[in-house]
Amino acid sequence: MIKILITGGAGNVGGALARRLVQNKDYFVVVADDLSTGSKSKLPSKEHKNWSFVYCDVNKYRDISELMLSYKFDYVFHYAALVGVQRTQENPIEVLDDIDGIKNVLNLCKNTSVKRAFFSSSSEVYGEPVELPQNEDTTPLNSRVPYAVVKNVGEAFFRSFKQSFDLDFTIFRFFNTYGPNQSKDFVVAKFVALALKNEPITIYGEGSQTRTFCYVDDNIDTCVKMFEENLYVNQTVNIGGADEITILDLAKLVIQKTNSKSIIEHLPPLKDGDMTRRMPDNSKMKGVLQRPLISIEEGIELLLNNPVFLSQLEN
Repeated sequence: MIKILITGGAGNVGGALARRLVQNKDYFVVVADDLSTGSKSKLPSKEHKNWSFVYCDVNKYRDISELMLSYKFDYVFHYAALVGVQRTQENPIEVLDDIDGIKNVLNLCKNTSVKRAFFSSSSEVYGEPVELPQNEDTTPLNSRVPYAVVKNVGEAFFRSFKQSFDLDFTIFRFFNTYGPNQSKDFVVAKFVALALKNEPITIYGEGSQTRTFCYVDDNIDTCVKMFEENLYVNQTVNIGGADEITILDLAKLVIQKTNSKSIIEHLPPLKDGDMTRRMPDNSKMKGVLQRPLISIEEGIELLLNNPVFLSQLEN
């Protein structure tokens, strides 16, 4: 049986990955999470017996070493991180602490013969766009805020462990990924939740900043295929949609899709971390996926027809 560790596996993307992997009975999946931003509600169903949850803070060496030395995993997905624009801006030291978790996980991967480690990096490493679309191999990294810097440093650690210890890796640069288990403090889920309650939708500044949005199924399908088919080993891959939309237009689209009476209210712009544009070159991702990506219009409709998402809005 193949043993797989997912750190941060009680989060939106990590939880979706865990729920997908346990469908393969040849895998045994261990989810490690300190539940600071994750939730047990995002874990796999109990009908699957080939997984386990361990409360663990990967930034504490004792916590993660006991786990990894005990199981001796074949593969590790390191998804644990402090996330959320406002949360990371308000807690910069906690963000920087995540460097300890990266070092802990990699040192233990090296010492326990892990075959390949996967890292959830972020579009934030690109900073303000220098060229569009943002390409993994040609676009300069322009990290500024602590969250982006930590992801950039993390990427350097993964490459360095390959060079020094021959630990294979793949880096996923995630652009905005949304889905039914996303926390309501992220933009798509937040806008839909407010619209369904006919409450004002607030946006920072004029709302002219653009983003692309990736439905979680596209993210997971791509990453699992790269894992199972041994694709893009020791490389970096953008994971995201390529259709830009302004935040203002996103709010208008959500209001339209929900037949909401919400109005749009403008807040002062964020001081930092709210980049003007985001658009990945996702040609690698589309080559792996071999099917059309789910559009933001389709994704919103999927959310509105998902009982898990709707039930969370009531809590």
